[in-house]
Amino acid sequence: HREKGEVFASLGPNFLLALFVIFSLLAIPLKSYIQPVIIMSAIPFGFVGAVWGHLIMGYELSFVSALGIIALAGVVVNDSLVLVDTTNRYRRGGASAYDAITQGGARRFRPILLTSLTTFFGLLPMIFEQSVQAKFLIPMAVSLGFGVLFATVIILLLVPALYMIVEDVRVTFGATDER
Repeated sequence: HREKGEVFASLGPNFLLALFVIFSLLAIPLKSYIQPVIIMSAIPFGFVGAVWGHLIMGYELSFVSALGIIALAGVVVNDSLVLVDTTNRYRRGGASAYDAITQGGARRFRPILLTSLTTFFGLLPMIFEQSVQAKFLIPMAVSLGFGVLFATVIILLLVPALYMIVEDVRVTFGATDER
């Protein structure tokens, strides 16, 4: 148990470093410090989905599960980024924030949903695999599959809501720059 604790303890700082790098890589092209936060806000919900998946499937969280959760963070960020980037394009085209997020959500709904569903269904054979060789990887597949499924619903609801909240705050306080 001590070794397991040490492994999980080392994952924490490395995961935080990965999140910082993701934030930095998003902030540069978006020219914003708040939009990366909006994009990354769905990551904790992916974790919730992964935990629920483990409960539903009857698996304990393990080191391999944690690796699946780390991979899940990248998928969640990708789906959120696609939505925010499309919305920003509509904003640059002159659309209001509400129209931009509505149009962006409508335009990206199907690609986000299909990407997530195909990821989940693509992992199902591994999740239900009974061979001894696959038992090691199943917790990672459960983390990734169920996390993506749950986070997708959150992305499609939370990201547009946060985008509008940030826009309302920006307009209310007269900020001209998102940074």
